[in-house]
Amino acid sequence: MAEVFDCSDSSQLLAGTRTARQAIGRGKLVVIPTDTVYGVAADAFSPEAVQRLLDAKGRGRQSPPPVLIPNTDTLAALAAEVPSPVLSLAETFWPGALTIIVQANPLLSWDLGETGGTVALRIPDQPLALELLRETGPLAVSSANLTGQPAARTAAAAQEMLGDSISVYLEAGESESEGVASTIIDATGLTEAGGTIRVLRQGGVPRDAIVQLLPQVAIEE
Repeated sequence: MAEVFDCSDSSQLLAGTRTARQAIGRGKLVVIPTDTVYGVAADAFSPEAVQRLLDAKGRGRQSPPPVLIPNTDTLAALAAEVPSPVLSLAETFWPGALTIIVQANPLLSWDLGETGGTVALRIPDQPLALELLRETGPLAVSSANLTGQPAARTAAAAQEMLGDSISVYLEAGESESEGVASTIIDATGLTEAGGTIRVLRQGGVPRDAIVQLLPQVAIEE
């Protein structure tokens, strides 16, 4: 049976983060708050855990989950390369609602699904999520809902959909994003000189803010 912790209670917060960390270490799934919507989290380096995440949501390997990371140093470790425009995006919009797709470091031994050699990365602007990430390392995290259903804005709403497929639910109140997910961009076309960005999903970071930051880059929809 799933364990639920009210993280507004300091005693439950400590127990919840410890239990969540232990569950992730065992390859189990945890629902956590982020700065956008609640997410289902799994150890990014456990193929079994990632498959469990996809199964819980009713998704196939053709829909690999993004990976949440604790800092930009982790970006450098997980990406094959980090050209200057990618670093500028990360330094400007992270922590925050921008998911950046880059070429993955080919030396990594993980299996997120059919990624085509890429990985979608983000640093969330949410203290509890960041604390957990600093303890666990990169987590595969997808919105806490069944495929086709609205993304959960509370852990309770996530539990209604996902039930006991999740080991631990961390409740931190209603998401303040009003259900707005992150903007997703494909940055694999960026180079030191500029290159192109494809906006795959409009979300918390507006397109105009990206254009203003990188006027030398072509933006495709």
